[in-house]
Amino acid sequence: MKLLTLIAATLPFLGSPAFAQTSQPQPTAITAFVSVNLLPMDSDRIVRDQTVLVENGKIVAIGSAVPIPDKARVIDGHGAFLSPGLADMHVHSDTTGDMLVYLANGVTTVLNMGEASNGFMAEVRPEINRGKIAGPHVYAGFLVDGTPQYGHFVVATPGQARAIVGLAKTNGYEFIKVYNNLSPASFQALIEEGRRQQIAVIGHGVTRVGLERQLDAGQVLVAHAEEFFYTTFAHPDKKKPAASEQMNSAPDPAEIPAAIAFIKRNKAFITADIITYATIAQQWGKPEVVERYLHMPEIRYVTPARRIRWREDDYAERKGSLNARLEFLQRFIKEMAQADVPLVTGTDAPAIPGLAPGFSLHDDMRALEQAGLSRYQVLSAATRTPGELIRRSVPNAEPFGTIKVGNRADLILSAKNPLDDLATLRTPLGVMANGNWHAEPELHALLDQVATKYDRAFKP
Repeated sequence: MKLLTLIAATLPFLGSPAFAQTSQPQPTAITAFVSVNLLPMDSDRIVRDQTVLVENGKIVAIGSAVPIPDKARVIDGHGAFLSPGLADMHVHSDTTGDMLVYLANGVTTVLNMGEASNGFMAEVRPEINRGKIAGPHVYAGFLVDGTPQYGHFVVATPGQARAIVGLAKTNGYEFIKVYNNLSPASFQALIEEGRRQQIAVIGHGVTRVGLERQLDAGQVLVAHAEEFFYTTFAHPDKKKPAASEQMNSAPDPAEIPAAIAFIKRNKAFITADIITYATIAQQWGKPEVVERYLHMPEIRYVTPARRIRWREDDYAERKGSLNARLEFLQRFIKEMAQADVPLVTGTDAPAIPGLAPGFSLHDDMRALEQAGLSRYQVLSAATRTPGELIRRSVPNAEPFGTIKVGNRADLILSAKNPLDDLATLRTPLGVMANGNWHAEPELHALLDQVATKYDRAFKP
């Protein structure tokens, strides 16, 4: 099939509501989860044999003897485990197909980190967030940079930076995402205007500012833990090694406490994205790895257009190795967790070759556990702490991330206790998102729907 034909076949999936919809039926007003073991995620505990009552998408009652209204839909957990839905706080998905895949993986919240299509933002996202079509609740950041080097939206002056904050807010974005090449003056203008208009700044390390100054100024989230390599641990007063040496070297672990100190001083959030850096390191200079990604089982749920972009990415052409830096990153994230730095999970899927929507979040959780975090710490980064980030940053946002009366009913039902085995969340018995309950057979059907449509795009 010719390239243009293949891309054309993908167009129905690029933010158009026609793909998933199959508009959802109106959700049952009241749902009762009975005989469930509860992981409220307010602390490291299990509450056995509970009933959770949900009305119009919100948790209205929790207890062992909650009266169940006659008109309620009853979901008998039979001793299964009910925990908050998962959050991927760094995605680049703006297709309805991706939203179905996230949902089928128990992901009930995503933060789009930039350059979502206007069709997705203006048409699809509102429908998902209202529960009219299936998917996780979507928050979004408007991405700005200071030069066109990376192909992003550019602001060249403080005046342009201030104007873009208002434009982003008018168009429904919750965040401004800053990128590497902003000028210090434009960065400061984004911070000040964001504070005035109540739209928080998140994102990368800005090379000419540095993360310590960024967080001191008010940036609330660092979008990758590895950003500290570029603006914190790489000191400008040190002799810079050759590029190949730099890739094979890691910072001195003795520098970690100082970084943690300024993070905690500002109560900033850090994206614990081990799987992102590990996946880049795995394919760095190895074209055969990217080819392997294009044949992994999860590839069926990656858009055809994205598969083309994966093959065209240039990580496989790089020289050197990132392995030493990956080991340092694992240590850095573990030490941040031990110091109670608020970590959130995020994957950069599907922008990085090898990271499929939804599936990659489970891989990140596994990687965090392998790095030495407790399962409760990992699950907190995927549930409670994202809720805290949104509560602190987005005015009047619905609370989520814990199972508590008044919270949005983002829920995942699993056969086993996730605090014993996080892998149980890969195969949910059901997921509730945006007021809609999706039982296991429906989740499988959503994945099949996506795979079937994408398979057709590859047929001659």
